[in-house]
Amino acid sequence: MSAPTSTPSTASAVASASAAVSGLLTRTQLTALAVALLAITWGFLPEFTVVVMSYIGLYSIVAVGLVMLTGVGGMTSFGQAAFVGIGAYATAWACTSPAAVQALSGWVGMGGLPWVGLVLGLGLTFIVAWALGSVTLKLSGHYLPLCTIAWSLSLYYLFGNMQFLGGQTGITGVPPLTIAGYSLADPRVLGVLIWGVLLVSMWLMHNLLDSREGRAIRALKGGRVMAESMGVDTAHYRIKLFVLAALLAAVSGWLYAHMQRFVNPSPFNLNIGIEYLFMAVVGGAGHLWGAVLGATVITLLKQKLQDVLPSLLGTSGNFEVVVFGLLMIFVLQRFADGMWPTLQRLSSRLLRPSKVSPAKSAVVLEQHTLPASGSVILEAKNVTKRFGGLVANNDVSMSIQAGEVHALIGPNGAGKSTFFNMISGVDDPTEGDVRLMDKVMGKSPSRDFAALGLGRTFQHVRLLGQRSVVENVALGAHRRAHKGWIASMLRLDRGEEAALLAEARRQIERCGLGEFADVPAASLALGQQRIVEIARALAGQPAVLLLDEPAAGLRHLEKRALADLLTQLRAEGLGILVVEHDMEFVMNLADRITVLEFGTVIATGTPTEIQNNQRVLDAYLGGADDLAAGITK
Repeated sequence: MSAPTSTPSTASAVASASAAVSGLLTRTQLTALAVALLAITWGFLPEFTVVVMSYIGLYSIVAVGLVMLTGVGGMTSFGQAAFVGIGAYATAWACTSPAAVQALSGWVGMGGLPWVGLVLGLGLTFIVAWALGSVTLKLSGHYLPLCTIAWSLSLYYLFGNMQFLGGQTGITGVPPLTIAGYSLADPRVLGVLIWGVLLVSMWLMHNLLDSREGRAIRALKGGRVMAESMGVDTAHYRIKLFVLAALLAAVSGWLYAHMQRFVNPSPFNLNIGIEYLFMAVVGGAGHLWGAVLGATVITLLKQKLQDVLPSLLGTSGNFEVVVFGLLMIFVLQRFADGMWPTLQRLSSRLLRPSKVSPAKSAVVLEQHTLPASGSVILEAKNVTKRFGGLVANNDVSMSIQAGEVHALIGPNGAGKSTFFNMISGVDDPTEGDVRLMDKVMGKSPSRDFAALGLGRTFQHVRLLGQRSVVENVALGAHRRAHKGWIASMLRLDRGEEAALLAEARRQIERCGLGEFADVPAASLALGQQRIVEIARALAGQPAVLLLDEPAAGLRHLEKRALADLLTQLRAEGLGILVVEHDMEFVMNLADRITVLEFGTVIATGTPTEIQNNQRVLDAYLGGADDLAAGITK
């Protein structure tokens, strides 16, 4: 897309009016006031300003999709301009192709053709995005953005070389939109629709993020192993998020085609795709309003540079591209997280906190019945794991019963973490079987283990650091609720969401962290973060709980509180496996202990039997005295 070349600014007037009352308002009220001011002044803005504002709205719709995809979901795409092109070309073809007009106008009339074009554009975009996402999103690291560049270029050249789309010349004569016989040919009227679509899109995305599904989406960025262990199908969520961002881009393209009344390939090339990504990143890639801010800043900046530089340099050219690039480097260095978070921090002292709305009546979450005490709920039979020529686990067998605490110990490098990952579905055994609830798991992913009642923590804490403790813990109950994306967007999930948050708070209180429920998880000490992981695992109502070094980083009284909690869970019928180096903690808690050395089981028994096993004492070398003393403390 290309915007006009200059615009008067009304931002200072709006900012002054907002600042005068900001100390009396919440963020929600200030947002509503800003929208109201825009609506009131829209009819008085100069025509040129209206057009520029319309372009900012179009760009913002695409940038909102990129905020969801890149800022929240962690998937970088340079190819959104291609999806804008699909939406634009689909409606342009449906409205101007003689064959399409003849076939469709009898059914929907000439005024209905643009709406057929919208459906066609969304349908094509869905198919193309799902197909590309199924292939592209399997890649990681720098390969993913490189792949988006490849198919973006392919689609761009495809637009220019398909003769029925007008080739490089494009398609002219695209009709204006009409609603109930009323024409939206006037840019001032169409601009209202554009900004209406933008605001509705942001409302839907905000609702999605403020839900069970939103927590799963946030976990995609840097937390896929953790999310899978909570029961989230991360591959499916990544594709859905990719398609969602593409559909938003297609809607922007549809509006663009009926605003310009002309479509050619130029506005859908790779450079424009990079600009869209800049808008999301500069504004604040993790914030929906950052998309609007980024689109506004970049659009106005480019237009001002096009006006100012020729007069300063005395010659015309693409000098604005050079200066624009340098300014972007400065902005990205000065505002690493984007400009919107900085504005939020500066305004936080001037705004009142929003009141929390009373939760709707909570529904009953899915409940699981615990197995009978003493029954085997998790069993590994002759499990071996090889990494090339390295044997990490060799013919390991172990079982966990309901209502017992089973400890797995061994020196560093004994293969405990590898075994832990195999019995939780993160890794597959090379040989042998893992059975959960008497079901052979084979190569099942960790989300299937979670579905059968397995909860776990991690040796290296895996939390959504910038999200609150209660949000992190609620993610553990993901599989106990079932509302999907559409219900979340339309806020039809409020009862279920209230139940999830109530369950999360109950588990946080149970684990002794009630006072920290609403603070960011990253602000807690390491030991407290480990307790948050335990609360998150308990929120899923597991039958078997796997804890990887849960006492690491805890002080003496905190360890005692953790031991009391695990003792209570054991009494309730949970089967618990603890991997731990603190021998005092293990010996005073465990019912049975399995000892690994160089990936092989060297002993299994009660704490007393393990304490007196000479082979175990020899394996621990200098730690033998600590091991022997552990049970007596």
